[in-house]
Order: sequence, then C-alpha cells, then structure tokens
Amino acid sequence: MRRSDRLSEIIEIVQDGRLHLARDIADRLEVSVRTIYRDFDTLVASGIPIEGERGVGYMLREPVFLPPMNLSLTELEALHLGMAIVSEAADAELQTAAASLTSKINKVATANGTVPKTWGFGVYPFAQAKIGFEHMPRIRTAIRNKEKLGISYQSLGDQSSTRVVWPLQNAYWGRVWTMTCWCESRDDFRSFRIDRITDCHRTGTYFDDEGGKLFARYLDQVNVELR
Repeated sequence: MRRSDRLSEIIEIVQDGRLHLARDIADRLEVSVRTIYRDFDTLVASGIPIEGERGVGYMLREPVFLPPMNLSLTELEALHLGMAIVSEAADAELQTAAASLTSKINKVATANGTVPKTWGFGVYPFAQAKIGFEHMPRIRTAIRNKEKLGISYQSLGDQSSTRVVWPLQNAYWGRVWTMTCWCESRDDFRSFRIDRITDCHRTGTYFDDEGGKLFARYLDQVNVELR
C-alpha cells in the first residue's frame, strides 16, 4: 500500500470518534507499529485534528469531510475534467489522490447502485477525456435549442459511423457521460458515449420535440424494456 493510501485509510479508521490503538491499526494495515506512529505524526503535522499519544491511542477530534452539496451535471463535468488533468500531469501522490477522489465522488453520485460499472472520464488519460468534454457545451446548447447535430462516432468495437441526431438529454452514469437522442440513421432512440464521439457539429436545422413528448416516448420505451 502506498503511503498516501495508508494515510487515507488511517483517517477512515479513526473517523468513528473512538479511541484506536496503534497496534490494532498496524495489524489491520499490515505494517509495523513504528510506521503507524510516524503516520500519525505526519497527519498531526499536516493539520488533521487527531488527538492521542503513543501507548494510549488515537482518535479524530473532528470529522474530516466536506459538507453536503448538490452538484449540477455541468459542475460534475468540470470536476471530472480537473481530475483527468491531475491524473495525467501531476506527481504520483496527486495522481493517487485524484483517483481516490474520483472514486469517492462516483460512489456518492451512484448510491442507488443502478448504473453500469464502466470507466469514465476521470480515469482516462487527459487526451482521451478532453475529446469528450470538448463536445459538452455544443451538446448542451443543442438540447436547449432543439437543434440537430451531426456526429462521427467510434464504437467500443472500433466501428466508425456518421449520423444526424436529435439530442434530448445528457446523462451522468457515475463513470461515463452519454447523450440520449433520436438517431435519423436508425430511425430510433440511441444513447452515445460522449467520449466516443470524435466529431460533433451544428447542422443549422431544428427538430420539433412537441413539448417534450419525444423524450417522454424514450422514457416509456425504457420502462417497458426494464419490466
């Protein structure tokens, strides 16, 4: 276990407000008691509110967590893009922290456990993540304005296609972003992973959603398939 991961584990252990002996933590993390002592010294020196001493035990005086907050889909885009940059460009310790933070965010965002377990932008190299995020503003605008988009798509099986789509919704699935749309080529609803879209451009033509009825039809179709 890397030291940064071990320090995070120690915080998780002592965050329950109880007194913990160094030897118990050492046994759990499979390191020496002396190593745990050094880790606690590091945490205290960095400002973590831990109380205790060697031979007595340690406890977290105040929980270390962010207050509850609601993030919009756009804010999640920005957060995952930032994590992708750090994962690509930062030092090893920050890369590990970025991966851990992305995992924690995904666990909270997908607490209902109903989303696919597929990889997302935050764990891709930045060059790959950037491809998907480049298209987000144009897709969001097209959804608002009901404007058709022309896209080039590379499937997971490496099959390329070009399509004209009617974008209806962006969806965040905990690890990936998808665009739900009506596909003119297939004359049916389709969902595309946005990071697999290699080109996305405006067509200057618009579609009639009939007051949201088109997307309601898609939801009805999904509900029938899930029964």
